[in-house]
Amino acid sequence: MRKIAITLLCSLALIQVMAQQSPPGKQSHAFSLADCINYAYEHQDSVKNAKLDITNAEYKIKETIGQGYPQINGSISFQDYIKAPATVGPNVFADPVTGKAPPYDPNAPLVKFPFGATSYTNNYGLQASQLLFNGSFFVGLEAVKTYKELSIRSLTRSKISTNVSVTKAYYQVLVNNEQIKLLDANIKQLKQAFDETTQQNKQGFVEKIDVDRLEVQYNNLVTTRQNVERSLTLTYAMLKFQMGMPLADDLSLTDRLENVGLTQDVAQNAVDTTFYRNRIEYNLLETAKKLNELDVKQKKAEFLPSVNLTAGLATVFQENHIRYLYNNNYPNSYVGLNISIPIFSGFQRKYQLKQSQVAVMKSQNDLDNAKEGLTLQATAASVNFQNGLQSLNNQKRNQTLANEVLRVSKIKYGQGVGSNIEVTQAQTALETADNDYIKALYDALINKVNLDQAYGRIK
Repeated sequence: MRKIAITLLCSLALIQVMAQQSPPGKQSHAFSLADCINYAYEHQDSVKNAKLDITNAEYKIKETIGQGYPQINGSISFQDYIKAPATVGPNVFADPVTGKAPPYDPNAPLVKFPFGATSYTNNYGLQASQLLFNGSFFVGLEAVKTYKELSIRSLTRSKISTNVSVTKAYYQVLVNNEQIKLLDANIKQLKQAFDETTQQNKQGFVEKIDVDRLEVQYNNLVTTRQNVERSLTLTYAMLKFQMGMPLADDLSLTDRLENVGLTQDVAQNAVDTTFYRNRIEYNLLETAKKLNELDVKQKKAEFLPSVNLTAGLATVFQENHIRYLYNNNYPNSYVGLNISIPIFSGFQRKYQLKQSQVAVMKSQNDLDNAKEGLTLQATAASVNFQNGLQSLNNQKRNQTLANEVLRVSKIKYGQGVGSNIEVTQAQTALETADNDYIKALYDALINKVNLDQAYGRIK
């Protein structure tokens, strides 16, 4: 019994620890489209990485600025010569017997001096330099600031891409919900007709085939609704994925389809000859051209001299016996000015400059091409939206007509002047009209998003 009690206590303790370490429960959210977009701006990985790129660019600016600050380095060295290197030179030493030095002979072999390097040497040094002038440094400082601008615009591009993806996924959920509403209405209507026809068949007023025909339609509608409901679960998951939201969280949408502006004015208000300047793709190409122009300036700066102020401070300890090594030191110091003047590099700098100038010309060509491409894209988006809007309005009318045909067919059938086949065909026509309406609705919504993106309205 004691072992069982101990085992139970250990199990309870383990369960408690696991409960404390388990992730928090799922959260529930009721979001409008704007809420979903703002949530994505904070949680979508691509946006977070773009923000990190801006932080990285700020660090790059500080790194480049640091090149203009004084550069200070210290050095310490210690040598213990197991065998000291020899010092050689002309024989200028006096003969110990005669006391006379031999005459200098430049052709005579060198001799080893009786002194050489000390056995122990310890050096401490401090060197400093200050950049006074370097054209490439100042151009590079401007370039890294432009690089930060490029990172900021890349963040904008990531946000726009996220905005578009979230908006389309949000509209897909709304359309699927609308489709379920239409299916529910048709199922309810068909169930009522099926029940009435079943009763009439029991009373001998209609044939069994009429009941079977309605039952087939009813079963097909129920199956379609189940499929759409499963698809709705998937579209919710896709929306949460685009937002960077945990898939386990609950999400409900507060916006309604009737609040989405699907009018002709959306396309007519898009007329703007300079709209392409609002497109982030064009802005990124402008920044790329600016970077290429700065590269030209940097290549030109390489033709200029660079000037550095230098200084150094050192002390040296030397001795043949380590116990006396630090009895004396021999300090030294200096200040200086280094000027580096580029004179000739085999025309390398010249042709590097020309390559950079070619890159600028290519950047301008890219801008011109982007202007035409974005104009074409916007024109196509406007046409697609207008066509989609016209199709949507047409499908709305078809829906209304199909409902009216079904209503009249039921009245005629109830008065005995129509057939059950006519009612079934009218019901099928309504289902087709509903499906066409849902497709046209989704196309119109997606075309609206594409139109807003094409004209740079999504920021």
